[in-house]
Amino acid sequence: MSRHHYLGFERIVGESLCYVATYNETQWVALLGWGSAALKCTARDQWIGWDRQLQFKRLHLIANNVRFLILPDWHIPNLASHLLALNLKRLSQDWQLYHGHPILLVETFVDSARFAGTCYRAAGWQLLGSTQGYSKCNKGYWHNGQPKLILVRPLVADVCRHLRAPFLTPISAPRKERMAMIDINRLPLQGDGGLIDMLKNVADPRKPRGVRHPVVTIVAIAICAVLSGARNFAAIAEWAQTLGRETLRKLGSKRPKPPSEPTIRRVLQSLNADLWDSQIGDWIAQHCPLAGRAVAVDGKTLRGAHDPGKRPIHLLSAIIHQDALVIGQAAVDEKTNEISKLPELLAPLPLQGAVVTADAMHTQKDTARYIVEEKQADYLFIVKENQSTLLDDIKTLNLSAFPPCTHHHR
Repeated sequence: MSRHHYLGFERIVGESLCYVATYNETQWVALLGWGSAALKCTARDQWIGWDRQLQFKRLHLIANNVRFLILPDWHIPNLASHLLALNLKRLSQDWQLYHGHPILLVETFVDSARFAGTCYRAAGWQLLGSTQGYSKCNKGYWHNGQPKLILVRPLVADVCRHLRAPFLTPISAPRKERMAMIDINRLPLQGDGGLIDMLKNVADPRKPRGVRHPVVTIVAIAICAVLSGARNFAAIAEWAQTLGRETLRKLGSKRPKPPSEPTIRRVLQSLNADLWDSQIGDWIAQHCPLAGRAVAVDGKTLRGAHDPGKRPIHLLSAIIHQDALVIGQAAVDEKTNEISKLPELLAPLPLQGAVVTADAMHTQKDTARYIVEEKQADYLFIVKENQSTLLDDIKTLNLSAFPPCTHHHR
């Protein structure tokens, strides 16, 4: 790069990744360098539509293609645009692996006196305009008299909406690592039925002296963070750092900065978990339409969660298939079983038009009748050999004579 690129090559500022494109795994074809986004870019910032505070919190989600070099002796049509397209397919996932977060948008600056940016445009990049010809030097800027073309390429659909949204959702994380439940930007925060209204009766377990953040704000942040994929207290606090001042205000905070991890942890550990688990689950279910979705009913025993001389705690949970989101739980005590607890679990859930799935234990007439008649939903149960009569009846139907419908209804 130092030998063949007109800008040479020095240390890339901020987070960075460098790539070597090879042919037959041995011959070097091209070199690509990615770094942190430009701190200020008027055309880009106006195109996204975010404010200055949100810009500084979300700027790490943009990467800058600071170097791109096709090595000498390689003259293949469309090579540059093809390499750019291949690189962008893996860039966000690699960035997640090395830097702990995805990339939603990429940018580059092309010297219009030397190049027209043709390979970028052929790879789907969008021209936003030109810079004003300033370069950053330490903490200031100086006019270099060389405006450059500004090109960007979204890596996710509707990228501007995601970058300026009040809550950032991990939409581009790898599927096996993704824990995003629902788009919390569509959930009501204020007003009747909103999150703050639901939390208005939560009692603050702390002493009044020295309290900086309302308990409602802390709990609201924790709920939204968990719905966005946070799995522990540190992740909740890290997610809270992405919130802008206006969003914090909507969550009940009067301070410009979110609560710290120790504050979040102490408050949540002192709350009545069972009470809020039930209320939060009901609230999510009310604002997450379940019609046309599948809800799984499953029981699990919590290992180690029991008092001496008693059996471990057994929970029956209702989970949305598509999002792995628990919307209801009921404890199964020693004197009952999952079958009798299922109606209690499903009673507060708006299941009209949904499909309830369960294991063979719940293949019962009363359960099926309750789901269809009381909840106006459908069910999918498993039949095993312990219900021999029902199993024989199903075999008698000769289901192979009834193939799945091939017509698609709109």
